[in-house]
Amino acid sequence: MNHPYEIRPDLDAGIDRKVLSQLRARFLRLNEGRLARAVDGLSSRQQRVLNLLPLLFHVNHPLFPGYVSGTTPAGVSCYEPDAQLLAEAQRLTRSFAYRPRHGNPPSPIHGLFLMGSLGTLAQAEQSDMDVWVCHASDLSDTALAELRKKCTLLEIWAASQGTEAHMFLIDPQRFVQGERNTRLSSEDCGTTQHYLLLDEFYRTAIWLAGRTPLWWLVPVHEEARYAEFTSTLLSKRFVRAEDVLDLGHLAHIPSGEFIGAGLWQLYKGIESPYKSVLKLLLTEVYASEHPHVRCLSLQLKQAVFANRLDLDELDPYVMVYRRIERYLKASGDSQRLELVRRSLYLKVNKKLSNLARQRIGGWQREQLARLCDEWGWDERQLALLDSRSQWKVRQVEAERRVLVDELNYGYRFLNQFARTQQASSRIDQRDLSVLGRRLHAAFGRRAGKVDFINPGVAPDLAEDTLTLVQSSTGNAPEHVQWALYSGNLSPQEWEHFAPLKRCRSVIELLTWAHRNGVIDSSTRLVLYPGSSNLSEYELFNLLGSLQHSVALPLAPVSEERLLQPSGADEVLLLVNVGIDPLRHHRDLNILMTTERTDSLSYAGVRENLVLTLDQVTLNSWNEVQVQRYEGEHALLRCLRDYLSSLEREAPAPRLRVRCFCHNRAQAIALRVEEVFLCAQALLEQPLSYRYMIQVQQHTHVLDLQPGATDMVTLNDHATLLAYLGQERGHYSHLHLDANALQEHDLAQVLALGQPHALQVFYRLWDDWADVYVLDEHNVLWQQRLPLHDESSLLLPLQRFLQAVAFRQNARQPLADGALAIHYYQIMSSGGGRARRIEPRPAPLDSSGRSFYDVQAIIQTGATASAQVTLYCNQKEFSALDHGDQLYAMVAREIIEQRRETAHYRCYITDLDLSDLLTESPGSSIRYLRYKDELEARLNEALALL
Repeated sequence: MNHPYEIRPDLDAGIDRKVLSQLRARFLRLNEGRLARAVDGLSSRQQRVLNLLPLLFHVNHPLFPGYVSGTTPAGVSCYEPDAQLLAEAQRLTRSFAYRPRHGNPPSPIHGLFLMGSLGTLAQAEQSDMDVWVCHASDLSDTALAELRKKCTLLEIWAASQGTEAHMFLIDPQRFVQGERNTRLSSEDCGTTQHYLLLDEFYRTAIWLAGRTPLWWLVPVHEEARYAEFTSTLLSKRFVRAEDVLDLGHLAHIPSGEFIGAGLWQLYKGIESPYKSVLKLLLTEVYASEHPHVRCLSLQLKQAVFANRLDLDELDPYVMVYRRIERYLKASGDSQRLELVRRSLYLKVNKKLSNLARQRIGGWQREQLARLCDEWGWDERQLALLDSRSQWKVRQVEAERRVLVDELNYGYRFLNQFARTQQASSRIDQRDLSVLGRRLHAAFGRRAGKVDFINPGVAPDLAEDTLTLVQSSTGNAPEHVQWALYSGNLSPQEWEHFAPLKRCRSVIELLTWAHRNGVIDSSTRLVLYPGSSNLSEYELFNLLGSLQHSVALPLAPVSEERLLQPSGADEVLLLVNVGIDPLRHHRDLNILMTTERTDSLSYAGVRENLVLTLDQVTLNSWNEVQVQRYEGEHALLRCLRDYLSSLEREAPAPRLRVRCFCHNRAQAIALRVEEVFLCAQALLEQPLSYRYMIQVQQHTHVLDLQPGATDMVTLNDHATLLAYLGQERGHYSHLHLDANALQEHDLAQVLALGQPHALQVFYRLWDDWADVYVLDEHNVLWQQRLPLHDESSLLLPLQRFLQAVAFRQNARQPLADGALAIHYYQIMSSGGGRARRIEPRPAPLDSSGRSFYDVQAIIQTGATASAQVTLYCNQKEFSALDHGDQLYAMVAREIIEQRRETAHYRCYITDLDLSDLLTESPGSSIRYLRYKDELEARLNEALALL
């Protein structure tokens, strides 16, 4: 039903000039209200900048800000300053006298518009002033250069007035054709977006001066006939061409733009996730509606045509929220809706807790309060959000889990949208891959990597006082752990508190605290060293070494570095942390031995004084990793892993070796550094070398250049299946030519093997299925699984293989191409015989966020014993907390999170084996084998619940 005041110009029924004038007046009335709100939120100096901008573009005066020359394009269409503004200009420059422009002088500045958050619910003191300067298309290159220089000078002047302003030159004719050379705002990803940028412009822009948009006058139902409608308006003089400017329409948005917009918001979200959640979700809403997208600017225009001009209802941020709210309520996703609400509240940044006592008004706070009442938020919720500046580790980690989950889901959504829509875009697979690496570097987990827990969640995590404790692991007293507690706690107290973080080594714990800013220069540390020899002197020096090697804040990672595999930039080796080596050897009298003794073959008793090494690595992707080595071969294992990580073509990392133990610390550090630098120098030689190092009474040989592996051919059928599953270091073609096996599935599966791909073959039976995978080296993995339907059979495997492919691809230069995943169905001809194999598309993940993410990390540990850490939807479970009940606790967590009461299999969705692949990258078959073992343990635990 039409609104009683709705205007519906109709091209076929005829157009009324009076109606068009009414429409323009309505848009200007809405514009006036938004401009008043914008001005109200500015300081007096910022208001002066905004008020004077039209005049500064209208005239060239030598004493005005932004003056370049008398020939710089000047003159704003349809503009005459009023007396109040002229008085303001004379206060700025007393010599200025305005002379009206008579006749028909050139007006190369067609329009000035303010775009972004000014005048909206989200306007803040630090909001930028983004100004679109729309100009004539016939300006010469010289004139454009002068106009661009003028914009730069005006930006500098605005900064001197406390305003961060950005001026963007827009040629409407070129803009309509999608041509522009520069990014149009700090929130835009450049040429990859056009229509979505135009949508944001039409729903947020505040007209300052000049011509008004022709788009205002085209009804929504005529958007698809925009060219015809506007041509009629202009050719029949319903509107004058000199009164309007045309930036184009929004009848159709190409699918590729959603990918570009989503990529940009994900990129921004890595450092400021709250700011990006709203735009990222809006992009998802639009993409889910494609190709029938009714963007918010059309919704705004429809409201103006219907004379619904409520400023609160049409606030750009409220409109974005309402659109997302409808989308998430329709899918029943209350968790994401709460995240969107928190993001909006924090974006607006108007504290509402104890509002009755504050007695602070303002339209933004009042509108936000109405929204919070609608959401049912109580004082406790408001107080928690208002105390964000005081959030510490626990609250930040909880928020991080939700935010990272959202960003990862956004990345998966974009990937799937690109595949299903076959989206043509200037954002290609390379950009998706680079973004995937950037997300993985920021939030991905792998063995030894230190999690960064504060991606723009809270401003400061530093603690005033921390208690550092070594203690034995609960059910394994022979194993120790280190824990960090907030505050100054005594032994009687800390046993009853949950620590901020537990780790197996003190260096891993200190590195985590340093990387996340939990420890800073003012933090006081209370030490309970337990059975270790760690002293306050050593602790102080360890922290100093960490701060020197991992200097914060870290510099941004360039795209060029992400195109290559990550490599070490800084390596810090800490020897004998918390250990006095002489106290661990049988003859304490060697303490008095002369300085000429070798720390690796000490004195006459041939004792190795290097008992432990902790390696802290900062790599080219800004990942910080900690590895610990203990035992008789600690130095050799550390040296082996260090050398195998070096690339011949890449520069060597900066190596620092430090030792702060009680006895012979400097001699030990110098000897270890000598060993590493010598081996590193030999590795850089063009020929193959073997490096011999003597530790105690033994001589060890390290191969510094691995040899090639010969291909093996087997004809023994008894060992065939075992051989097909053997891991290889290269691709081998395999064929079954025995007559007895020609009808077996494997005969046809192996014939289709191809390198650099993961190939999934499946055969469906009544209530079970056979699944085969050939990895990139043509190694076979097979499994028989219960069958419910094809989707539930393949989707868990697809998620896992995508994660594996990403991890494998991340170890190679991006230019080498991604590891592909292909699917095939084995079709039967009856009697159980395989007749043909047909390719199938990859299964589509239509489950959204309903699947449960279970990630596993397997580490060798300091003494080469395997250690498993599991993450269930970002929540960590390890043996440090749960001991031999690890799998039972994870199974219980999974059951509690499931909506269905029926028991069904649990699947590992991601697995990191990087700690096991230090000598060779391995093939994907290894991931599948560990997956089988972990899933077996989890499903056994599930069956017992």
